[in-house]
Amino acid sequence: MSILIKPIITEKATTQSELLNAYAFEVNTKANKVEIKKAVETAYGVSVEKVRTINVRPDRRTRYTKTGIQHGKTNAIKKAIVQLAEGETIDLYANM
Repeated sequence: MSILIKPIITEKATTQSELLNAYAFEVNTKANKVEIKKAVETAYGVSVEKVRTINVRPDRRTRYTKTGIQHGKTNAIKKAIVQLAEGETIDLYANM
């Protein structure tokens, strides 16, 4: 089971990484905080102080087309905000 899916790179996540030393990741929906902590520590070689998780509900959308009304939704995801120890950093742009 792959726990870390991808890092989240947005304005808010970048600001948190600069000011609070906290990084955001999209993670597996069945992963818990202990598994997320171990996965980040092994993948990036850093020490994690705190893990906060967020379950993001799916967005529901309705489109009005020529053929009729179409209903759809996005996938539900789980985010993890990982706060690192003082002096530790993760370079998310190194793998690009």
